[in-house]
Amino acid sequence: MKSIPFFSHSKNIFYLIFCLAIGLTQGCNSKTSYTGIEVVAEEDPWDLLPSIRAQIVAPEFKDQDFWITDFGAKMGGKFKNTDAFAAAIKACNEAGGGRVVVPEGTWLTGAIHLKSNVNLHLEDGALIQFSQDDKDYLPVVFSRWEGMELMNYSPFIYAFGQENIAVTGKGILDGNADMKNWWWWCGANHYGWKEGMGRQTEARMLLHQMVADEVPAEERIFGEGHYLRPQFVQFYKCKNILLQDVKLINSPMWNIHPVLSENITIERLRIETLGPNNDGVDPEACKNVLIKDTYFDTGDDCIAIKSGRNQDGRNIGVASENFIIEGCTMKEGHGGVVIGSEISGGAKNIYAQDLVMSSENLDRVLRIKTSSKRGGTVENVYMRNVKVGKYKEAAVRFNMFYEEEGDHIPQIKNVTVDNLQVEDGGKYAVMIDAYEESPVENFQMINSTINGVDEFFKVNHFINAKFKNVTINGKEVKQLVRTEE
Repeated sequence: MKSIPFFSHSKNIFYLIFCLAIGLTQGCNSKTSYTGIEVVAEEDPWDLLPSIRAQIVAPEFKDQDFWITDFGAKMGGKFKNTDAFAAAIKACNEAGGGRVVVPEGTWLTGAIHLKSNVNLHLEDGALIQFSQDDKDYLPVVFSRWEGMELMNYSPFIYAFGQENIAVTGKGILDGNADMKNWWWWCGANHYGWKEGMGRQTEARMLLHQMVADEVPAEERIFGEGHYLRPQFVQFYKCKNILLQDVKLINSPMWNIHPVLSENITIERLRIETLGPNNDGVDPEACKNVLIKDTYFDTGDDCIAIKSGRNQDGRNIGVASENFIIEGCTMKEGHGGVVIGSEISGGAKNIYAQDLVMSSENLDRVLRIKTSSKRGGTVENVYMRNVKVGKYKEAAVRFNMFYEEEGDHIPQIKNVTVDNLQVEDGGKYAVMIDAYEESPVENFQMINSTINGVDEFFKVNHFINAKFKNVTINGKEVKQLVRTEE
């Protein structure tokens, strides 16, 4: 056994006593443990939440209004008001900002492009209905589609490189998508596609190949004839964003999709749309994001945090970080809080608390999905105070084999679930499918009760898993048990 010099040993003992004294005098929640000659401080990660929250500040706007009716808008759902929206937004921007106001009534339009310092405000009873003619979303714009950059149809509400932008008010945004419009482009029979109709399959494969070949994004031109559905709301490389109070229905694809943006507040929204890939909120490679008091009833993941797919995600190399998700209600959806699968840039510092979930069609409560084609590191994910009525598959699922395999082994580490209360679970409490050479690290479940599951676990590779005060199907469970290779 290697001897330890007296001076070094004494110094470490002194440091231990000092740390313990500080902990006792300050009454902090952190605890200090002594192993060998090392002092390891275990701090409460939730202590960082106030500093993250302080960085997320909603934009403010000039106290002046620009009514779309003053720019030629006509209500009724037949006249296309695309030019009126554009003119009102331009005037508002050039005047230093303010509100572009949509009054009560139905207002048909094509794509709406926001500019800096503009708040698109929907009065009570206002409904913006988006055209079902795909030509109203041309010319193509710089966008992302499933984590890959390209030139594609304009998202219905879009901004690129703008600052201080918002969509607010208690009106409705209607994407006007259904089985006869937009949804069938996914190529699925149960969404209206029939043999002989166009579909996204071929274009999606072509885009994947362009990403693999690292074709410049400006040369990946899609749009008309390619059937890649546009997102409902997309803000690309924007700062200081507010989405507040509006209701979104009938989205063609993903609902809210900020990309490479920062300082984002999303609060008190109601997202109700059960079409294909109708994710609720998909922040991608974003920083400082608050998603609060929002209701999700979606055809795919309620919240899915992303950071780019494959080469695009790795080359750009921007993680999604500093997220606060709180006070939300999740109903339908593949997952409540999801990270991935387009996560090649990584994700870190994700906080989710005070959530309510319940549906026979809600597959998972917390899900991290990635693959060795994606790579990336997901770390520091913390969830607490979640009430769940029903779910279908697993309360917590880690999957490193989602879709394709490749040469970029992902990492998942530092995930804690605290006070998860499930009345009627699905197949499993926890699922882990990880690489032996990259096990899930430092997963903790504490103070939680999960009832009604068929089996406790379906897990393979993990290290440093801790269970404390956990009950599953009425039985205290003190450790995570490996069940398969």
